[in-house]
Amino acid sequence: MKNPKQSAKSTTPFQQRVYFAAAKIPRGHVTTYACLAAALGCGSARAVGQALGCNPSPSHTPCHRIVKSDGTLGGYFKKTTGDACKTKRSLLEGEGVTFTPSGRVHEHFILRTLKADQVLDCRNSQKTPSGAAQ
Repeated sequence: MKNPKQSAKSTTPFQQRVYFAAAKIPRGHVTTYACLAAALGCGSARAVGQALGCNPSPSHTPCHRIVKSDGTLGGYFKKTTGDACKTKRSLLEGEGVTFTPSGRVHEHFILRTLKADQVLDCRNSQKTPSGAAQ
């Protein structure tokens, strides 16, 4: 899925930091919007979610690996129901992530704290998630 409303060239520095950090979440795991926000030092899970909703390059930025604190999916490309969320769940299941009967990610797949080498190095990064210098 590609976001037609935003190109990689029009991303803000904050969005670039979010995308860089999200790209470091390992396959088969998820983290939460709040955890990612805290690791980035921004304090706003909503701001992280909004940035991820504008993701211009999901092949480099696996925004499907970010979920709500309660383990539910949250949104995917600014949609919280329908095919977009089915796609998010399918992507996660394809990576081996499993869900409870109520639709929450099983807790052992959720990274509740992020290691410094996973996120903190993106604070001053001058690279995009694809690794190309800006």
